[in-house]
Amino acid sequence: MDKETEIQAAVFRRLLAHLDSRKDVQNIELMNLAGFCRNCFSKWTVQEAEKLGVDVELDTAREQVYGMPYSQWKEKHQLPATPEQLARFEELNAKK
Repeated sequence: MDKETEIQAAVFRRLLAHLDSRKDVQNIELMNLAGFCRNCFSKWTVQEAEKLGVDVELDTAREQVYGMPYSQWKEKHQLPATPEQLARFEELNAKK
């Protein structure tokens, strides 16, 4: 692996660690503010692996991103989205 790829991988691991330390930040908030969330990272992992001819299951990718099975993370940390958050999400996605 070249140095640039090593650096990018380290930065990604650091980003995941940061998100893990901020379980209070909900995915809907990330989506509304940044246009991506933890689930996006999981889906992107599957898609990029596919391009390289590697089969990665979505559940496996989610466990890498969340540090535990997704169902367990949701149960422990995910709050219901507020009507305001959902309305903002719909508004932002209607523009696409």
